[in-house]
Amino acid sequence: MPGQPPTDDDDGRPSLATQRDTETVYQPAADSDLLARTARSHATPGDRGLDVGTGSGYVAETLAEAGVDVVASDLNPDACREAAARGVPAVRADLLAPFREDAFDLVTFNPPYLPTEPDKEWDDWMEHALSGGEDGRRLVDPFLEAVERVLAPGGRVFLLISSLTGIGDVQRYAHERGLAGEIVADEAHPYERLVVIRFESRDESPLP
Repeated sequence: MPGQPPTDDDDGRPSLATQRDTETVYQPAADSDLLARTARSHATPGDRGLDVGTGSGYVAETLAEAGVDVVASDLNPDACREAAARGVPAVRADLLAPFREDAFDLVTFNPPYLPTEPDKEWDDWMEHALSGGEDGRRLVDPFLEAVERVLAPGGRVFLLISSLTGIGDVQRYAHERGLAGEIVADEAHPYERLVVIRFESRDESPLP
């Protein structure tokens, strides 16, 4: 969650532990809202959508309100239950593994992006929701490697990341895997900049 007060971490960044406002499921915060608003503004009623790592289901619910035929997915069974309680179909899934090729016009992902040293990790669902590993890209990179497979022709991906994760690094990694990206929304917060990057297949997009 952006905007938390700093702790005694050497780099001044809020420690992962200060981000834990809930026991098992990540609740909507500024990053969730930025992604939801941005994806909704680019959505078309009737789009087939997937919200990966849905957490509470907030982004998926926002897309459903815009007329998207959306499915929510999360590895955390408690998150799946929360999303379902919002009226969104939810599937327990590890990223994109169970979904068929060319299935979605719109894919959203608010990944765990906080860089975290291994000795500051813990083994629970909030670690999975918040910790991006040492470089912040523990799930970002595998997602980018796999997401084109599930995109329908002309499909779009909306990925929320932080400046803590390395925005240029993420864009280059995606470009090397056939995805063209551009920043379509951003917000400044006290300790980071949040951005939403829209990705499309380079075969179908004029983006560089």
